[in-house]
Amino acid sequence: MTAPLTTTVRVRYFAAAAEAAGTDSEERGERSLAQLRAALVAEHPALADILPRCAVMVDGVRSDDDRSLDDAQLIDVLPPFAGG
Repeated sequence: MTAPLTTTVRVRYFAAAAEAAGTDSEERGERSLAQLRAALVAEHPALADILPRCAVMVDGVRSDDDRSLDDAQLIDVLPPFAGG
């Protein structure tokens, strides 16, 4: 049995990720980055193509899918940027 969610995390989307999600930010309750990625694609299918190429920062630190979100406050979804 999974423990109930006690916290939410704010997810901010930038550039093409915001366009694909249809929003600049939202509050989420998933417990790991892997769960968050799966839920985002399920709820925002347009993210399926871009999310795998995005840098995902959890509280300012680039993180892997096994990262717990229990203590996280802010997630930034940053697509690759072109230019220089």
